[in-house]
Amino acid sequence: MPVAVEQFQNLNEQQRSAVTCPLGPTLVLAGPGSGKTRVLTNRIVHLIRNCDVDPGSILAVTFTNKAAREMMSRLEKMLGPRAAGVTLGTFHSVCARILRRESERFGVGRDFAIFDQDDQTRLMKNVLKELNADEKRYRPGAVLGAVSRAKSEMLTPTVYQPPTYWHEMVGRAYELYQRRLSENNAMDFDDLLLATVWGLQANEAVLRRYRERYRHVLVDEFQDTNLPQFELVRLLGSAHGCVFAVGDEDQSIYGWRGADYRNLQRLRDEFPGLRTYLLERNYRSTQTILDAAKGIIGQNLQRTPKDLTAAQGAGEPVRVREAYSQDDEAEFVVSEIESLVSSGDHRLSDFAVMYRVNAQSRALEEAFMRRRLPYRLVGGTRFYARREVKEILAYLRLISSANEWVSFDRVINVPPRGIGDKTLSLLHDLGARMSAGPYDVLTGVRDDERRAGEFSRRAVTALLAFLDVWESLRHLSEETTVAELIDAILALFGYAGHLASSGPEGEERLENVHELRTVAAEHFPTPGRMSLIHFLDEVALVADSDDLEEVADAPVLMTLHTAKGLEFPVVFIVGMQEGLLPHSRSLDEPRQLEEERRLCYVGVTRAMKRLYLLHSLSGGLYGDTGRSIPSRFLDDLPPGVVAADRAKPASAEARPTTRCPWRPTGATTTAGTPVPQSPVFKIGETVRHAHFGEGTVVECKPIRGDVEVNVSFGKRGIKRLLLSLANLERV
Repeated sequence: MPVAVEQFQNLNEQQRSAVTCPLGPTLVLAGPGSGKTRVLTNRIVHLIRNCDVDPGSILAVTFTNKAAREMMSRLEKMLGPRAAGVTLGTFHSVCARILRRESERFGVGRDFAIFDQDDQTRLMKNVLKELNADEKRYRPGAVLGAVSRAKSEMLTPTVYQPPTYWHEMVGRAYELYQRRLSENNAMDFDDLLLATVWGLQANEAVLRRYRERYRHVLVDEFQDTNLPQFELVRLLGSAHGCVFAVGDEDQSIYGWRGADYRNLQRLRDEFPGLRTYLLERNYRSTQTILDAAKGIIGQNLQRTPKDLTAAQGAGEPVRVREAYSQDDEAEFVVSEIESLVSSGDHRLSDFAVMYRVNAQSRALEEAFMRRRLPYRLVGGTRFYARREVKEILAYLRLISSANEWVSFDRVINVPPRGIGDKTLSLLHDLGARMSAGPYDVLTGVRDDERRAGEFSRRAVTALLAFLDVWESLRHLSEETTVAELIDAILALFGYAGHLASSGPEGEERLENVHELRTVAAEHFPTPGRMSLIHFLDEVALVADSDDLEEVADAPVLMTLHTAKGLEFPVVFIVGMQEGLLPHSRSLDEPRQLEEERRLCYVGVTRAMKRLYLLHSLSGGLYGDTGRSIPSRFLDDLPPGVVAADRAKPASAEARPTTRCPWRPTGATTTAGTPVPQSPVFKIGETVRHAHFGEGTVVECKPIRGDVEVNVSFGKRGIKRLLLSLANLERV
């Protein structure tokens, strides 16, 4: 039929070609900001209006309910009542409908329940309890994630092969979890996909019926499909070949969650006559930002090249900023936001700050809090509220102030020591009778047989073992730094092993602990109990000030994974250094390295007008304060897109001017020995520090009644020291 071209006047030439292409297998590779949703919606309209396709024969699947609602709203405006005939929804909702209709033939109860995330977590918690699994080592959420990844590869419990000892328990939990789901006549979200695929595979007559009904299958975000989702599309679409898939392998960043960008190649293999269309006209970013993105993603091999062109012109150059540390990065970010807002060019909600791992939010949160600037943390828990951070701080408080029950209760069984609720209750009762705190109670149990007799022999053994380590760390705190105390807690209390043995989630939690250690190492390098007390005071201040109002008009802090599908006038990407972006886990694995590059590409292409890429001289994360290496992705930026000041490190004026990078405005400083208000060391002079050894002075300046001395200690990196605390000696 002739095409009513006037109805597609709002489409560019590439979009119109994709929308009006002949019937048959089609792949639309849509660059970021290129209008893929518009193309998908208009394709449905074209099929109904111009190709005389029955709306009831169209199946369109998306990845989120929000996307499905938006698409249906557009269809209703364009098609009126006919839009209601189209089957449109997420993969999971479409599968749920099929399973309800075909429950008898597929062997599932018609009235099956769909367990949401909370239901699944509760069930897995019960399963792990049945298996006598240590819930702190095998957290329900982490085990569920591993089970979900197995299901995304269509692996049943009987064929699941545990890659590690931790996954051995996952395998046992998977089997029992499925049994309990069945007993409850329930399915989780992954089961909706698997049960539908297996049901269609096993029932040829039913499969033929659905193939006849859904003669046109349209799929959004095809690069994010997993194996069951691909198989569903293949089963339904292979008979008539009218599959219309929209995606972009350059934006496939969820491999860790089961998504497989290789499904795009599988689509080509399954449908040899597949037509491919490119959407390269970008309506979001400036050309300069797009050129930067093309330079980064162009190094990947498993992709189709796209020449992204901007509809809005060249725009401003990309700013690449070198800072001294991640705290300096954060200071620059906040200062730049304040400057741009003050100029009237932007409002606070125009800004997004992105990073690779959650631990990086710490420096940013503290910088915003210090300036009393509101911010929104998307998809994560504020740094000082994270469980592992609170647990390490509780250990440190016990070392600093031994008779504190709140901290004692938080960590006495972390890692698990077999100390149950009954034992804790007896301890509190004894403490009440003695008018004593936990340290005095435990020493009383050790020194008085009558008090020890109130507890089981097993409990006494566990409590006294805890006391031995506790006492040794209290003695150690007199002569070591806070960072070294954290190291000792990780080792002597077994906390590092506890996190390492708790599966994939444990790695990120350990990153947060190491980030806390970095704070201590950089800003409280002086050994001794007073340094520990000052550290805990400062952390308490920042945690207490973590009450800025959550408002809509505020910059957003988020991981790069969370940023997918969003856009902002101004984007900062911090921590662009080797080991962070790309992440250290990817450096020896080409496929993972390519996904890291795609992740960076996604972050860059969220920016509409301004883009800042920041890296620091010192690693400053995971406990590493040595010199860092700028990300290889920065080397991929093409000539002409970066501002001329790229090579200049952050100036002294842009660096923090407070003693501690997290101190809120108005916080008082700890009284110390008066020091000169003029530099006392010369640049290049050699000095000695009791902990770091010999180093070279690189900067020396007055700072609020003290003097900040920046010293390079070789492999230990550059340390910022206060003259009143550092006890530096000339060599």
